[in-house]
Amino acid sequence: MKRQARSRLLLTLICFIFGAMLGFSYQHAKNEASRREWSDSEWKKEYEYRSALLALQKENRSLKQQLVKKQEELAAWEKKLAKEQENEAGLAKEAEQLRMHVGKARVKGKGVAVTLSDSSYIPSETSATNYIVHEQHVWKVVHELLISGAEAVAINGQRISHRSYIVCNGPVIEVDGTQHAAPFVISAIGNPNVLMSALELPGGIVDELAEDHIDVKVEKQGAIVLDPVFAPEP
Repeated sequence: MKRQARSRLLLTLICFIFGAMLGFSYQHAKNEASRREWSDSEWKKEYEYRSALLALQKENRSLKQQLVKKQEELAAWEKKLAKEQENEAGLAKEAEQLRMHVGKARVKGKGVAVTLSDSSYIPSETSATNYIVHEQHVWKVVHELLISGAEAVAINGQRISHRSYIVCNGPVIEVDGTQHAAPFVISAIGNPNVLMSALELPGGIVDELAEDHIDVKVEKQGAIVLDPVFAPEP
């Protein structure tokens, strides 16, 4: 009887131990499966993040290449625009110089003033015409000033142009139809030293005028203002 009770107790203990071992094995297997499933999920997320990062890096490189290309295009356009602006500035300057030379623009600058006066000594009335200023005397001075680099010229304040004319009319001369009496002040804008040197060369214009009994005075001017040519009213 005691042996049978002991056998039952032993059998019960064995069943308990076996059940505990079976339960532990099941729980361990469940935990391992859960850990394996979590690791797979994390690896999948990491792969997705890495793929997204690589895609962004690729897109960034592409955008940088596009930016460099656009910057090169912009630099080319800026260079072209600067060249066009330079050409326009050159054309504008050339146009202004042409306007100045033809008398269509008001100009101001340094220069010289040449005063031509009738001779203070006239031996006789019969020879008086040989001692007064004529249009050819004025033209000689104007021509010498222009070929010496004068930018603008005026006679007694009246601006002359490439179409101007000067004629004698008795004791006066006419400049583009406007009469002027002696003395004649010929103003010219340009380098004062160059203009004066050209006029006063030995055997030059000043000496020629002196031989024609014309009183000549050449002076440097610090500021000369010449208004544009005004067309005569019809």
